Amino acid sequence: MSAFPYDTSVQSSYASLFADRYDDWFAASNTESTVGFLAALAKEGPPGPLLELGSGTGRVALPLASLGLTVEGLDASPEMTARLHAKPGGSAVRVTLGDFSAPPRPADTGRYALVYAAGGTFAELDTQDAQRRCLASAAQRLRPGGRLALDAHLPEALATRGTGTQPVDTPGEGFVLRTRTLHPARQQYTSDYAVLDDGRMRHVRVSFRYFTPGELDLLAELAGLRLVRRTGGWSGRPLADSSSHHVSVYERPA
Repeated sequence: MSAFPYDTSVQSSYASLFADRYDDWFAASNTESTVGFLAALAKEGPPGPLLELGSGTGRVALPLASLGLTVEGLDASPEMTARLHAKPGGSAVRVTLGDFSAPPRPADTGRYALVYAAGGTFAELDTQDAQRRCLASAAQRLRPGGRLALDAHLPEALATRGTGTQPVDTPGEGFVLRTRTLHPARQQYTSDYAVLDDGRMRHVRVSFRYFTPGELDLLAELAGLRLVRRTGGWSGRPLADSSSHHVSVYERPA
């Protein structure tokens, strides 16, 4: 007999189930480099506020706001947003609840100097059409000369060393196992998380769509954006054959 209860159902939303524990389990180790990259990028374009697509619990937005930048968020989860606003400085970050692949409201058209998505958030839009609509929406939100930045897996690295089962390095209490499975016929991958939470094992599945940098560039071009540069991560290191991720920066031409 199992030593603890096991919930065999697939939970549809990690955001609603684990918002209060998300930072303990999934606080990314690259937060400092992500914030530094984006803060420097904000200085390159026109003045104006920043917008995070999928602001979550504020892992990136709050440190950016603490630097004196005006940061806003767009997120589908009220639970995650409540966690953001409960943190020190959270009241300074205005978050709109909604789908970041949807067209912007009139008041948000041409409003932002920098729009960004971090932590693989963009890939959670798991169809090409949703990703295309997101890029088009981001372009409409940007001021002329404004920038869009997002990170993503390189498909070759994902296929060769990004799948299988491994424990998630969690800085807080709890135990998390992730199984990542590639679905080439759909150009998608799923991450199944087995989470030991308060003596109960829970299962959460998140679906993603991967893409080549070339496909991303084409979708961005269709949205009226041009590639400014691509790096091998938020550290800003050059993109190389050994890179597992890329960060792509686009501009809405003035």
